[in-house]
Amino acid sequence: MPQDSNANEQTPESVEPTPVFERESPKEDIIPEELPEETPEDLTVSDIEGGSSGDDFTIPPPESVSFSEGGSKKYVAIGIGVVIVILLFIGILTFLLSLRGNKKEITLEYWGLWEDEQVFAPIIEEYHRNNPKITVKYVKQDPQSYREKLIARGKEGRGPDIFRFHNTWLPSIIEIAAPIPAKIMPAAEFEKTFYQVAQDDLKVDKSYHGLPLEIDGLVLVYNNDLFKKAGISTAPQTWEDVVRSASSLRVQAPGGDILTSGIALGTADNLEHFSDILGWMFIQNGADIRSLDKQEAVEVLRNYRRFAEPPLNFWNQHMSNNIPAFVQGKVAMIIVPSWRILEIKEQNPDLEIKVTKLPILPGNQPVSLATYWVEGVSRTSKNQMEAWKFLKYLTQKETMQKLYKEQSNTRLFGEPYSRVDLRDDLIQNEYIGPVLEQAPFMKSLPLASRTFDNGINDQIIKYLKDAVNATIQGVSYEQALDTASKGIDQVFKQYNIE
Repeated sequence: MPQDSNANEQTPESVEPTPVFERESPKEDIIPEELPEETPEDLTVSDIEGGSSGDDFTIPPPESVSFSEGGSKKYVAIGIGVVIVILLFIGILTFLLSLRGNKKEITLEYWGLWEDEQVFAPIIEEYHRNNPKITVKYVKQDPQSYREKLIARGKEGRGPDIFRFHNTWLPSIIEIAAPIPAKIMPAAEFEKTFYQVAQDDLKVDKSYHGLPLEIDGLVLVYNNDLFKKAGISTAPQTWEDVVRSASSLRVQAPGGDILTSGIALGTADNLEHFSDILGWMFIQNGADIRSLDKQEAVEVLRNYRRFAEPPLNFWNQHMSNNIPAFVQGKVAMIIVPSWRILEIKEQNPDLEIKVTKLPILPGNQPVSLATYWVEGVSRTSKNQMEAWKFLKYLTQKETMQKLYKEQSNTRLFGEPYSRVDLRDDLIQNEYIGPVLEQAPFMKSLPLASRTFDNGINDQIIKYLKDAVNATIQGVSYEQALDTASKGIDQVFKQYNIE
């Protein structure tokens, strides 16, 4: 530090040097006495003055004094401290940035079922661009034995990070399905975002265990060409409308055989989604699936069967499967989930079909049976938080809209939105608008067809099929349902459902 920077400061050490002693100038010339050679350290006052003897007094060497010595030390110390702090800050910052820059690359394995990889590819690529350390590997699975494979792999820690499951499966897969962390989506946000049926299906204790990307359920699909030929210009709204329209649409041979059915209802073996339909009718009539021996359930089975019994005879067990029959124009109305429309139009693109809401009972609110798929995260995943972040991204409005567009590029329409705030975007769609009209009123029961779960749905469906077939053989509705109820109760106990 330059000395003149502190030249005016007065400190104990910073004083003008004073002579050790003073003496008057001699009044006359004095010839100095010749002295013996001595080192400066041995000189005494008396030696110099030639005075008398006394205590020897050694002249100390003058102290080395520098200007502003104390101030210099002070500022040097402060400077060193500042440098150390700066170096520490730079070191810590560099370390943290290096940690961020060297963040471990993660690959998330995602098991899907119905969508091809090409549909998800643009969505996954966009996520990777924004999160370059995260790679999502989408693997389309075979639905056969999928649930068992998922559970077995999940328990062993060899399952996927993300997987798709049916809305009715949660009781049977709760061991492997992780809850949504609150920092990803608090319960209040979930409840604001998705329909009530998703809240009912996916909540265990106080946590939700999956994020739905779609909503679907039963709708009434009809052949508009056959309606026009029968002079029917409006879709049926009530059960009375259905019966009246089916009577006008039915075409019989002279011998009584049905050539064109008015509606496919009343049987089990040749009717896809018969269990979904029965489940919807149970809900509509206030019947409890856990108490099928009660009168409300008996009434449902009786009303269901009358569509395939005299005097209505709109359908019977000797007809072909309802889906191919509809494609071929041999049945005018069917009740199916909306995804079946894709299959129908693919097989017969020229078929003019219309879709409407399910018929209601007089004075009742509309209701439909939900059947949809959900995305979950494995409890044994080592990257649960990153998996949930990706799923949260999939459920964002903009991402869902992009996904729907990608789906629509490969087929007639995409999956109906699971988000309530996107309902109006598709409610005018001629095929899936009715699904979204009914979405606020949907309920779930483990009676969903085509889940291939070999579990709760398939087991309960078997008991219901036996009940329907038993009544065809003459067993009373009461007895058929009493037997079914006992078997269904065992299934619920197996999956710890109260």
